[in-house]
Amino acid sequence: VWERIPRIGEKKGRKRSLLVDGRGVPLSLVGSGANVHDAKLLAATLDGVVRAPPTLTRRRPQHLGADAGYKGAPARRTAQAHGDQPQIKRRREEAQAKRTQPGYRARRWVVERTPSWLNRFRKLLVSFAKTEEGSVALLTLAAARICWRPIIVIYG
Repeated sequence: VWERIPRIGEKKGRKRSLLVDGRGVPLSLVGSGANVHDAKLLAATLDGVVRAPPTLTRRRPQHLGADAGYKGAPARRTAQAHGDQPQIKRRREEAQAKRTQPGYRARRWVVERTPSWLNRFRKLLVSFAKTEEGSVALLTLAAARICWRPIIVIYG
């Protein structure tokens, strides 16, 4: 009788790491294999920002909203080394804060809608690109279209 041997670290597919601004516009995009942990992509994502950050002060630090994949100490150190103050909240915590604190602005949905916008491009939903560079190029093209969309509405 043969038993199935479970796979360890051989995940198929691709992963994308996004950094977006407060309106959901992509600022940085990094692609990798699906078997790479999110926290390992954080430094490359923060290094890939295409615009300069605003002037930071102690009263107004740069906040970095992230999900639970970035909860550990290595990710926190990476974010602080780049001058960001990590804010990692679970969905329940943010929903509770929105109910109990008047004027609280939810921030997770802004980050979560950008991958949803990227998934609207059928070529990205199922990756047919043979190389990582091809996949990142298609992601960058889709991100450029997402950035371009509000400009067309204003000046169109």
